[in-house]
Amino acid sequence: MTTVATMVSHSRPFIETDEIQAAIEVLRSRQLAQGGMVEQFERGMAAYLGSAGGVAVSSGTAALEVALRALGIGPGDEVVLPSYVCAAPWLAIQRVGAMHRVVDIDLETFAIDPTATRQALTSKTKAIIIPHMFGLPADLTALERLGVPLIEDCAQTLGAMEQGRVVGSVGLLTICSFYATKLLCAGEGGMVLSRDESVLERVRMLREYDEAPSLRPGATNVKMTDLQAAIGLVQLNRMACFLERRNWLADEYRVTLDGTGLVQPIVPAGRTHVYYRFVVRMPDLHNQVNGVSSVIARFEGRGVQCRKPVFRSLHRYLDLDGFPASEEAERTALSIPLFPSLTDEDVAQVHVALRSEWS
Repeated sequence: MTTVATMVSHSRPFIETDEIQAAIEVLRSRQLAQGGMVEQFERGMAAYLGSAGGVAVSSGTAALEVALRALGIGPGDEVVLPSYVCAAPWLAIQRVGAMHRVVDIDLETFAIDPTATRQALTSKTKAIIIPHMFGLPADLTALERLGVPLIEDCAQTLGAMEQGRVVGSVGLLTICSFYATKLLCAGEGGMVLSRDESVLERVRMLREYDEAPSLRPGATNVKMTDLQAAIGLVQLNRMACFLERRNWLADEYRVTLDGTGLVQPIVPAGRTHVYYRFVVRMPDLHNQVNGVSSVIARFEGRGVQCRKPVFRSLHRYLDLDGFPASEEAERTALSIPLFPSLTDEDVAQVHVALRSEWS
């Protein structure tokens, strides 16, 4: 039972007058489906990531699926992905008929482990899906050396850098998600970006089927609407302010949690963090099966919603063994509210709850 009058959400979109006005203008135009606003949004995202272009679609999950199809991946092929991630990458692999090769993570960064990835490669490996977790880039430099096409999943890490390179500009294909609580919100939607225009053209052919010169197996209807794109464009123009606020909040949390014994987010040399989530690890919970759930319940009693960063690792759904880092993350990781629309009052309430739990 909540014992406070207000509850600080774990996440909440930043929507103000400009986003509302952009949506109203699209509604007044009567051009609701994919149109000029989608094209503008595609160009804006491509410029932001330094890509040749972008193809907007209906969701991040749809973006993953059409990306795999655009690379010709299907039955008989294998795709490597980490266990500690949401189900979307695995579902996309299943939908194209390929075989998953699930690997463990680097516990310090929560990202796919390059060594485990190398060991999982076979002659059938056609791609590696790299989710950049919680705002911190994976080790792209090490993963590039493996010589396999990389699909960067930037749903949580837009604006971050790795070795001086914009995350999302390294892989053959890049995936974005614009769900309501992502770094850049369009309500819903996704995008595939690439430096290879021929790959982008294949993606365009797959996202819709109307007025095509021939029947294309695998083509579907996953277009983005102008309504979503208009909101996304406004949000794209706010990205610098969003990231500045996220970094300020993270710095404040670090001060409050210093000396508590928690493992705070690390930032390896050559990488930057944009703090989509502020995820700590609680080593004391290592041997407690329901320890994280108990902590979450105590925070809720103090009026603060915390969450498990990943609901359940893929290897657990698939009944696989040999994923010690993913299991440790599941047992000990906690995500604390961090988003640009946190008010000063929200921030004060979170800090009181943090000090109450770890003083």
